[in-house]
Amino acid sequence: MRSVEARIRAHARKIRLLLLDIDGVLTDGGVVMDDRGDEIKRFHVRDGQGIRLLMEAGIEVAFITGRSSRVVEHRAKDLGVRRVYQNVKNKLDVYHEIKTAMALKDNEIAYVGDDIADLPLMRRVGFPVTVQDGWKELRRESRYVTRRRGGEGAIRELAELLLKAQRKWKEVTQKYYQQ
Repeated sequence: MRSVEARIRAHARKIRLLLLDIDGVLTDGGVVMDDRGDEIKRFHVRDGQGIRLLMEAGIEVAFITGRSSRVVEHRAKDLGVRRVYQNVKNKLDVYHEIKTAMALKDNEIAYVGDDIADLPLMRRVGFPVTVQDGWKELRRESRYVTRRRGGEGAIRELAELLLKAQRKWKEVTQKYYQQ
């Protein structure tokens, strides 16, 4: 019987698209608003670096969130994430749209969620992931639970797992070692 670790790597090797929820995944889940009602979000820089490394290695990244915020647009632009879906009421509809546009299969797609709204999509993708502090019910649906909490490097952790499983880690990081 193959180890859990080997099964995780086997699924991770197939991933060509990583879909990410925002609040609770790329942030700690808190929503801070200023006196004008504008949202302020805190993102972890290592998560951003992980996203950049994934895209450099040819793994597409997209954001799907039920909320809408200009901050998310700015973060996506800063990272070079072109597919950003906000104010999404049914994440499965957007999922099918992206999957069709990219001609992908379910087993080539990973999704990271943290709460109940993510459940339908977690049940569809080939590599469902939740963050360490995500809703406990998602753990049963996940192939991988990060060791790090949402907004605290969980996506960087996953990025390293995907890149190492696909033997792309050295390729995309060698420039940092050679300087």
